[in-house]
Amino acid sequence: MSGKRYTEEFKVAAVKQVVERGHPAAEVAERLGVSIHSIYAWTKRYSVPEVERTAQDAQSDEMRRLKAELKRVTEERDILKKGRGVLCQDVRVRYAFIQEVQDEFPVRRLCKMMGVHPSGFYAWCVEPESKRAKEDKRLLGHIKQSWLESGAVYGYRKVSDDLRDLGERCGINRVHRIMRAAGLRSQTGYGKRKWKGGVPSVVAPNHLQRQFDVVEPNRVWVTDITYIRTHEGWLYLAVVLDLFSRQVVGWSMSSRIDTELATNTLLMAVWRRKPVEPVMVHSDQGSQFTSKDWRDFLTAHRLEPSMSRRGNCHDNAVAESFFQLLKRERVKRKTYATRDDARQDIFDYIEMFYNPKRRHGFNDRLSPAEFERRHFERLAGV
Repeated sequence: MSGKRYTEEFKVAAVKQVVERGHPAAEVAERLGVSIHSIYAWTKRYSVPEVERTAQDAQSDEMRRLKAELKRVTEERDILKKGRGVLCQDVRVRYAFIQEVQDEFPVRRLCKMMGVHPSGFYAWCVEPESKRAKEDKRLLGHIKQSWLESGAVYGYRKVSDDLRDLGERCGINRVHRIMRAAGLRSQTGYGKRKWKGGVPSVVAPNHLQRQFDVVEPNRVWVTDITYIRTHEGWLYLAVVLDLFSRQVVGWSMSSRIDTELATNTLLMAVWRRKPVEPVMVHSDQGSQFTSKDWRDFLTAHRLEPSMSRRGNCHDNAVAESFFQLLKRERVKRKTYATRDDARQDIFDYIEMFYNPKRRHGFNDRLSPAEFERRHFERLAGV
């Protein structure tokens, strides 16, 4: 017969026949009609005093609790080992991690460790991407296109302007968020140098006086020279910018930093702009700009000289700003094997990107060429 038919009281009484009265277990089994194995099992269980049995049950319960606690702690430890990198990520990233390891750990435990609700995870499993996430992914394509076309130098403000020109209605903060999530950022530059006031020039006074806002083109030009490192040696670059639009109207490159480099740059500006009225040309006090050849060239083309104080870069801040942009957005990220490689890349930056395409904060975020084109259209009444 099955032992499940007998009550606990019957079993205790049977055990007492063996333990207290001393009857053999086989005899008790035969008289009661149960198997000898049942008698032995009942004796093992019920011969222990009640207090001891209660203590053993409590000990077993505590052991089961400790085992369950150990299992929970072990699972949480293993989850953290695998998911430590996603704890601070977007909710969708955590959902994807839970989905990936749900065969190894309970879903509710995973959700608790990742700080999400199970219902949100199951809803995500049905539709992993929301409408806004899909729209963000579509916008990211346009954002990457704008960022890459800028040479990977645009920040979220200029990218927002490009999207607006494409007809996309997208806030600047949303563009910032999408670019940050995709790891797209503007190119940062060098640290700023501190300059003190310098000595006025004895060749030409400072007529400009840092009045960098000009209302018409071909009124004030600024010029300066910088150097580019190559494996062949230094390449020197001279530029002339029109303060009206910040457009580079003249440039020249050479392996020598001399007066010819400066005059060739100014000659290109005169040929391209063909000014009909006198133009102020502002420079620093470098030897190229104080030479007799330079002054004769200015006089021959009705150009009025103006010079910064010695050692004061702020007096020629617009030219310095352009060189800072050039080096930050292009030169800093390149290694030029030859001077010719540098010439080609700098030409590409000035003529193919900066003048026609690069958005400039001074020009209401229009490129220098576009800013001048709209200016002449307004004058023509178009």
